[in-house]
Amino acid sequence: MLFAIMFAFWRFMEILTLVPIVGMLSYFVNINLTANLMTPTTILVLFIVSVLALAWALFTLFSYHRSSNNAQFVGFVDLCLFGALIAGVYYLRGIASADCSSGAVLRQNGWLVVSVSFDKTCGMLKACFAMGIMNVVFFFVTAVMAWVHGRHAARDEKVRYVETRRVSRSRGGGSRSSRRSRSYSGSRSRGGHSHHRAYV
Repeated sequence: MLFAIMFAFWRFMEILTLVPIVGMLSYFVNINLTANLMTPTTILVLFIVSVLALAWALFTLFSYHRSSNNAQFVGFVDLCLFGALIAGVYYLRGIASADCSSGAVLRQNGWLVVSVSFDKTCGMLKACFAMGIMNVVFFFVTAVMAWVHGRHAARDEKVRYVETRRVSRSRGGGSRSSRRSRSYSGSRSRGGHSHHRAYV
């Protein structure tokens, strides 16, 4: 029960941060497609990985029962997405050092006025970069959780299987021994009767 709550929480956090990444990067992809230009690799890699990660997070969240039964497979896919997200963030690393805003102090009519300009494109890419790093951490957490849960589930299943076989063997052995004792007593009784009739 605790695993289900924690897993659902982290999945929700992944979806919450992947949706803005997909939305903002699709905006840039659409601009390049409209201008008949190739989308830069720095944007395209993180966009593709984010779309795949979002689809996987939604699928495993809404089909949790199936995901819980295949927890080790879920952990493996999460680990693959963890590596892919690292690659996406690495390609977009140049935006980390960019300054998206600039400001100046101007004097107008004897008043000091602060003028601030903000680069929208730079700010959106920087937000995608930050949320990409967050998802690297989130997918690593869910991968470890799913893998550990899967190992515990497999071990419990093995223990239950061994116990079931022991019980079935003990029941089968008891029935066989009882059948043998009944057949042996029956043969003795039949043998005794025939021997008695021979002497009469």
